[in-house]
Amino acid sequence: MIREFCLGASIALLIFLTMMGQNVIPLLLLAGLGFMLYMLIDRKGLTGSANFAGYTQQVNFSFDDIGGQAPAKQELKEALDFVLHAGKIKEMGIRPLKGILLTGPPGTGKTLLAKAAASYTHSAFLATSGSEFIEVYAGVGAQRVRQLFKTARERAQKEKKDGAIIFVDEIDVLGSKRGSNTGHLEYDQTLNQLLVEMDGLKHDDKVRILVVGATNREDMLDPALTRPGRFDRIVRVDLPDKAARKSILEIHCRNKPLADDVSLEDIARESFGFSGAHLESLANEAAILALREKSPVIHQSHLKEAVDKVMMGEKIDRRPNDEERYRIAVHETGHALISEFLRKGSVSHLTVTTRGRALGYVRSVPEDDLYLYTKEYLEEQIQICLAGAAAESVVLDSQSTGANNDFQQAVKLARQIITAGLSSLGVICEEIIPKERYHQELQKIIKEQEEKVHQILHSSFETLKEIAELLMEQEYISGDELRDMIEQRRVIH
Repeated sequence: MIREFCLGASIALLIFLTMMGQNVIPLLLLAGLGFMLYMLIDRKGLTGSANFAGYTQQVNFSFDDIGGQAPAKQELKEALDFVLHAGKIKEMGIRPLKGILLTGPPGTGKTLLAKAAASYTHSAFLATSGSEFIEVYAGVGAQRVRQLFKTARERAQKEKKDGAIIFVDEIDVLGSKRGSNTGHLEYDQTLNQLLVEMDGLKHDDKVRILVVGATNREDMLDPALTRPGRFDRIVRVDLPDKAARKSILEIHCRNKPLADDVSLEDIARESFGFSGAHLESLANEAAILALREKSPVIHQSHLKEAVDKVMMGEKIDRRPNDEERYRIAVHETGHALISEFLRKGSVSHLTVTTRGRALGYVRSVPEDDLYLYTKEYLEEQIQICLAGAAAESVVLDSQSTGANNDFQQAVKLARQIITAGLSSLGVICEEIIPKERYHQELQKIIKEQEEKVHQILHSSFETLKEIAELLMEQEYISGDELRDMIEQRRVIH
């Protein structure tokens, strides 16, 4: 009502001044600028009626809906029990938790754990991102933080719940170390306001608020944010192991028609290093492939193809000429042969089909998930990396640029041997060792493994050529087929 009155009075004043012969153009320009500034300020949330920068959700999601992550779920449940049993906690004189920080690689289920936490504690759930609080205007972020906690209390009361969980994804944007953003105090002011709000959380509040943050850059967070009394618990959410990958695949395949030949155990073994998000994409891509082939069910071949697609990308139409294809076949056969000689059963398949940026590739299957590596294991991995270029040299008497990535990986593995104190240098400090000495040791390690690879390939020259020619013809050889060919050549000799 007041706004309409002021607008009408302004128009009447302009008409009166015009009739009096006054120049009203400057006033019109000034009014226009004022209106634009008002709208901008109102939209950015500088007024008292600013809306919460995020969204609220009705959560019907439990920890049982999350595959794997047993240690993270157990630790999180233990922390949430402090919220559930607030009366008993108060009697014991235990300080209530104010914040839980979830850290780990992208796609491992941090957001899902936060949703499950809200359902577990029967709390209202509010989700936002760290980037929602940072603006060019001073004070906007701090206002939004205040509004966030206010909205959490209002939402909980509206839903008739005693608690609320505020989930801040990518909290490293909001909570980065103060002073790291030179010349922009808005970041620091916003973080300071978050610290103040968390300090103000009390055990006997009408609505108990728990802040759950998620990040994959824990090292960037300000120490004041992660100290006890704010984010009291730091829960690590790691990539799933083989058993967890199988559990996640079972969840994502529940609504999909699977054929009798499907073995999720095998797919879990072949998907080492996949996050939960990767595994969801794998199951989805397998269903798409089955639909594309008009198959009523998803077969094991669809799941295996989906693993390749998630790893490498879609097949592309680019097709090298016959000379290049034979070189690629020789290169990939070299990798596969050395891998089989060193660890039998390690090759899933090899192909010269162009996928993504790879002209061909060998997919290996680790027998078990490894987290510690011996010197012998690293040396064997170097041999596998060098085998492609070595095979080209043995069969074609020349090498190509296709081994660039292999060499980079071999150097990385050699450096790992040196930095772990497993080389002839012993325990060293990379920062003070002479570069020339370091480089010499790298060359020595790689040269030794290269000689071993050449010896194996020279002794298996006919097998190498035969498999490469078959690969060029078929474009795909399974691991079982490769092992049969190797065994047949051994029987003949």
